[in-house]
Parts: sequence; structure tokens; C-alpha cells
Amino acid sequence: MLRLSKLTDYAVVVLVRLSSGSDGVQTSPGIAASTGIPEPTVAKVLKSLSAAGLVTSQRGARGGYRPVRALSAIPVAEVIAAVDGPIALTACVEGSSTGCDSEHLCPMRGRWDPVNEAIKHALSEISLADMRDATVRRLFRMPAADVPAAMTVPVPLPAAE
Repeated sequence: MLRLSKLTDYAVVVLVRLSSGSDGVQTSPGIAASTGIPEPTVAKVLKSLSAAGLVTSQRGARGGYRPVRALSAIPVAEVIAAVDGPIALTACVEGSSTGCDSEHLCPMRGRWDPVNEAIKHALSEISLADMRDATVRRLFRMPAADVPAAMTVPVPLPAAE
């Protein structure tokens, strides 16, 4: 199963929160209070986002963090790479930070690269604004007929008068 870390999920939440601030600069404790994410975790996420150039920090009495770009200009792939490192499905894809013990003998070596590239491309096409606004293009959504029943949410009907 392809699964992102909780820190990546938190990074998306933090960036969306930062972009909604009307005062421009927000503090780590303030973001933690408004999102429900523990403050040490928010600080860790902001450090990763700052190192990747997605947020900038300002020191002093009126210090805090602000996003460097609009959410529409930040692809999900960039947030994943900032927090979790390069997107790599297996140890043997190009750009993976880990190695494979059987790499020299593996008949599938390099065969995962096109799959990995397709996933990176798809994640690069979805911006944080798309996620915030729930406007992820149809191409990237699962057709309703293919959604397992366990994933559906019943919608209550209005009460009859």
C-alpha cells in the first residue's frame, strides 16, 4: 500500500492554515491551537517546509511563518518531497534514497520507473488549492461505481414536515 506519513498530512493542513491567515504571519502555537495538531509537531513540520522553501519565517515580537507562494502554485508532490523525501514506490526506482540488496540480480530493475513517474506526475498536477477547494480533477478521482461501500458516507435526508 502506498501511504504518506502523518507529517505530510499535517504539512498540508499547516500550509492551508497559513494561507488562510489574513494577518500574513502566524505562529507555531497559533497554528497548533487552530488545527489541533500538537505544537512540537507543527514546529517540526514548519522546519521541513522552511528548509524546502515553501514557507518563510520572520523573527521578533511580530514573528512567525507565512507561505512563500499561493496554494494554487504548490503541488502536492512538492509537499511530499519536502517532508518525506523523493517520491519512490520501491527501493529500485530512479532517485530513491534507499538501495536494494538484490538490485544487480533483479529482472524488474528499472521497470517501476514509468509507474513511479506517472504517480509523481499526477501528484504534481494537484495543487493544495485543489485539495482545499475539493476540486481535484475527475481524471484523478475514482469513479463512483468503483468506490467500495465501506468508503461511502450516507447523507441524511431532510425531515419530512
